[in-house]
Amino acid sequence: MDDAEFDRRVAAGEFLEWAWVHGHRYGTLRSEVERVLAAGSSVVLEIDVQGGLSVRASMPDAVLVFVEPPSVEELERRLRARGTEDESQIETRLRNARSEMDRAPEYDVRIVNDDLDRACSELEEVIHTYEMDGGPSEDVRD
Repeated sequence: MDDAEFDRRVAAGEFLEWAWVHGHRYGTLRSEVERVLAAGSSVVLEIDVQGGLSVRASMPDAVLVFVEPPSVEELERRLRARGTEDESQIETRLRNARSEMDRAPEYDVRIVNDDLDRACSELEEVIHTYEMDGGPSEDVRD
């Protein structure tokens, strides 16, 4: 949507979450999430930390999963290997990543993405645990 429509929807409270991320605005329409939930399905959102915490504020029962790199050094290696950002953009992303990683303890589950197949399996297990079994037997926030 264009900037005017985005602004209108923000003002109307239509976003479950929205944020500026790396110079761009992103958001999740509340109506879309509610539509899927009403149909009896779970919703998985791939959003940044501030978006996740905004969702938690609006939907306290949301399960937040923090997917993190094994280290900041590995994240930097991955960013440089992609070759899609210039030095300034890499520094911005690394600075933002450090800040976001500091917020990881506020999430329910943390998955270290050091092996893609294992990380995907862990995410599938988390979804299954919460969707089918009602969550772990203990409070994950303890």
